[in-house]
Amino acid sequence: MIRRALTLLGLAVVLLGVLAGIWAFVAITTDRPVTYESIEEHFKYGSIGSEPGGSLLAPVGGALPPYWVFKSLPSICSDKLPNGYATFGFISEPGRDLPIGVSRRRRLGIEQVGLNCAVCHTGTVRETPAAEPRIVLGMPANRLDLQGFVQFVLECSLDNRLTAEAIKGRLPKKGGPSLFERALLNFGLVERLKDTTLNLRNRIAPVLADTVPRWGRGRVDTFNPYKSVQFNWDLGKLPPGELIGASDFPSIWNQKPREGMHLHWDGDNDSVDERNLSASLGAGVTPVTVDHDNLKRVRDWIWTLPPPTYPFPVDQALASRGAPIYQQLCAACHADNRFRDGVIAGSRVGQVERLALIGTDPYRFNSYTPAFASNQYSLYPDSPYRFTHFRKTNGYANHPLDGIWLRAPYLHNGSVPTLRDLLDAPEARPKAFYRGYDVYDQAKLGFVSDVAQADGQVFTRYDTSVPGNANTGHVYGTTLSDDDKRAIVEYLKTF
Repeated sequence: MIRRALTLLGLAVVLLGVLAGIWAFVAITTDRPVTYESIEEHFKYGSIGSEPGGSLLAPVGGALPPYWVFKSLPSICSDKLPNGYATFGFISEPGRDLPIGVSRRRRLGIEQVGLNCAVCHTGTVRETPAAEPRIVLGMPANRLDLQGFVQFVLECSLDNRLTAEAIKGRLPKKGGPSLFERALLNFGLVERLKDTTLNLRNRIAPVLADTVPRWGRGRVDTFNPYKSVQFNWDLGKLPPGELIGASDFPSIWNQKPREGMHLHWDGDNDSVDERNLSASLGAGVTPVTVDHDNLKRVRDWIWTLPPPTYPFPVDQALASRGAPIYQQLCAACHADNRFRDGVIAGSRVGQVERLALIGTDPYRFNSYTPAFASNQYSLYPDSPYRFTHFRKTNGYANHPLDGIWLRAPYLHNGSVPTLRDLLDAPEARPKAFYRGYDVYDQAKLGFVSDVAQADGQVFTRYDTSVPGNANTGHVYGTTLSDDDKRAIVEYLKTF
């Protein structure tokens, strides 16, 4: 009897071992994003594959730690984050667990978070300071301080206050981490996280250093972090001027008529699909983790996503007067108000203008080098996703102006706060202003730019004398009368 009992016990132990092994295998090999039926919800919260992957807990591209750690950071480092993630301009909706632009996915047995397209392409607008913000999908993220956010995540992840005990003390009593995740917390998760975070911080340190101008709200250096994260370049060996490349987030609505046009500020690609895939790499996707199907859902939606109609009063008579002036001076390069309906009118729309001719700040142009373009062709080798359209150009691209009222500030580096200011000579444009406020200036067509802080947020003081921030160039229309300038601005409200 004893021998039989021992035999049964041994079999039970073996069976439990097998089941535990199967459970562990399934847990570690599961790759399952949180999904959304609505395309709008998918855009805001769905995964494109940017959650850390490739090696356990490696916060590679987006620098984001696992979900339960990410949720605990604002509490653990509250002195660095007085208003939660809203401090950096993240937009939160009632009842939502994560801000817009942050996705959730179970990968390698862990609940992970990552950034998606909406983080850079969702903003807000208000008529008055007392009004509720209107969330607009597809517009530039006018409030987002992405650089400040990344630095906070890196610094708090390396802070001595971030410990397994600190995280466990902030876990919910119900619906918390799985047994596997709790085991990882007890056996090295935080230490591994700190190692990989330190490695990432050291790699991108040159573009976060005080010697490089801050990106500020509504802007991002698209390609310099990309050089380090995707290609392992030593940024410290690059010419200092090449590390200055911050430019405005663009809008992403109405993409169908843009196919074949020169995209990005410098027109370095004319394929919407390649531009989208490249942008996802900037959000933290890797060629290994990219979710092509979920990325395509976003692509198909923005293909025909209409730009938002100007919601405030328009002086139709004044706009009608501005239309022929605009047609004479601007339409050849920027199309007219019919572009929102897919009508392309203008021989230079989507073409690149030589830097010497346009005269705008050169730093973004200089940061995209021939060497970097050639490296992009090494991504996705022997696959249908391999890049074939990237190239170094000789200037900046002429972009259509659909929804232009929501794309302030203006010029590629966001150095001019309003469209009315852009019609003044460069020496008469504002020398300094604030970026990040979402209250709208209906007279000048842009966001209010003389407010330094509001709603718990400190806005970016933009100084046009700083390298990369010059507001020179694009002098078209600057010699018009004040009445003609007002008429053009009114007409632009119809775009």
